[in-house]
Amino acid sequence: MSLRPLSLIMAAMLGVCASASTHAQSMDRYSDRYNDLFVVKEQLIENRVVLGGTVIPSRQVNIAAQLPGQVEFIAGAEGSAFKEGDLLLTLDDDELLAKRRAAVAQMQNADAALRNAGVQFTRELVNPWSQNQMPGMGMPSMFDSFFTRPFSSMVGNNTPGIDRSANLVARQTGIDQARSSHMQAQSAVEEIDAKLKDAKAHAPFAGVITHKLVEVGDTVQPGMPLLRFADTEYLQVQVEVPSRLMPGVREGLSVPVRLDVGDALVPARVTQIFPMADPTRHTVKVKFDLPQSAPAAPGMYAEVMIADANTPAETLPVIPVSAIVRRGSLPAVFVITERGDTELRLVRLGERVDVGFVSVLSGVRSGERVIRQPKPGMTSNPG
Repeated sequence: MSLRPLSLIMAAMLGVCASASTHAQSMDRYSDRYNDLFVVKEQLIENRVVLGGTVIPSRQVNIAAQLPGQVEFIAGAEGSAFKEGDLLLTLDDDELLAKRRAAVAQMQNADAALRNAGVQFTRELVNPWSQNQMPGMGMPSMFDSFFTRPFSSMVGNNTPGIDRSANLVARQTGIDQARSSHMQAQSAVEEIDAKLKDAKAHAPFAGVITHKLVEVGDTVQPGMPLLRFADTEYLQVQVEVPSRLMPGVREGLSVPVRLDVGDALVPARVTQIFPMADPTRHTVKVKFDLPQSAPAAPGMYAEVMIADANTPAETLPVIPVSAIVRRGSLPAVFVITERGDTELRLVRLGERVDVGFVSVLSGVRSGERVIRQPKPGMTSNPG
């Protein structure tokens, strides 16, 4: 065998090894420069429908006037925070206090009458003839006790047993009437005390004043709104979901929500599904709990992404949102080629699929590597 073909074979093998070594060195150089790579993977993407909603407090109450009067005190303005049980607002209660003093006086009179009725009953029980005896120790009184009453009872003109029973019943009736008068007076005092409580509004839970609808000195009537109070620590998104999408919605389901602040995408959990649909719009009201760290406030706009169970899912590449750079208005990513070069490639984006990730309709394939966080001003160049 000639040495020339052997030398050619050895040279070819050395060239392959050199090429592989050069590619490995290129990738090592890339790894040194960009140690944050993401391998594009495919994911089954459900078709989602984006629905607009509103951020609302988890708990909100309207505090209204329960009695007529003037606003005497308001504890704070919009945004003022209070703990549960703190005083928020008071109405003038001078008239109620005057009525209470009169009711207390009536209760004291009824109490005196009740005590007097008890004393009269006791006297009737112990000394039944005390009301019919003549005063003094003279002969008329003694003659009446020893001769007139016994003789009258003997001939049937007087029935001491029946008279005594009737007197006892009358005294007991007096006690019952006095007790009823006392209870009526006490109920009047308790009714006024309840109204005095209604003259003060307390925080039903920890929260803030969101709307102040009156000022000190305003005259209000029962039912007139005074304050709106809400718990803004825990927020929700309220959405009207079309009936056709409800098969894919259940309590506890986690869905992505895009907030109107910095285009932030956060997970939200279905916490309440109303039992009836709106007969006019054919939608169902659904509430989603937001995480406490979400950059949101009551009244903000939010978009909820709900899967459409009526359309089939498709498999698409998924990349991190941080890998996307903007060249004008077009999105692009830096792809690492097989030779180790950095290539800026335009992509067509789909919907957000998770917090921090987005689907790609075209531009990259599964298995390719992209730079997760490109440096500012990066351009395409050899590795």
